[in-house]
Amino acid sequence: MRPRSGEGMQQADRTAPETGPDMEGAARRHWMGLLARAAPKTLAERLATFDHALPAFAWLRRPETGSVMVRGRAGGTGAPFNLGEMTVTRCVLRLEDGTVGHAYVQGRDERHAERAALVDAMMQTSQAESLRAEVLDPLTEAEAHARAERAEKAAATRVEFFTVARGED
Repeated sequence: MRPRSGEGMQQADRTAPETGPDMEGAARRHWMGLLARAAPKTLAERLATFDHALPAFAWLRRPETGSVMVRGRAGGTGAPFNLGEMTVTRCVLRLEDGTVGHAYVQGRDERHAERAALVDAMMQTSQAESLRAEVLDPLTEAEAHARAERAEKAAATRVEFFTVARGED
């Protein structure tokens, strides 16, 4: 078990390596999260415009829908509590070259899970750079744009309160 940040770690150990398994794992977590958060229609459109043919694959675990318990923390740092259940669809597939792709997506969209698992597997092959440029980068831009729009709408409703001292001390 790895210690948490600051627990028994030397200062030199806190800096992430430039390359290696930890960096590759972080990159994979990033693209898997991006694929899971992407709108199913947008992911389908991006894959439809991908220049290369999509590889054949075999199912290791066909898409199946279930639920997971979502946990939260009061204030982001407090004691964990069970927030409720969320529906997810998961699947696992293997490309002809043996590369395995996994996906967990919110909701019941089996095709979304399949596309996400296929992209995950393809990102581990020689097609990774072209796939990143044609599929993942546009998804990243779309997500950033959506976040900026939400932040702009929230900022428009911001209310500032001022307290006026009465001077009766």
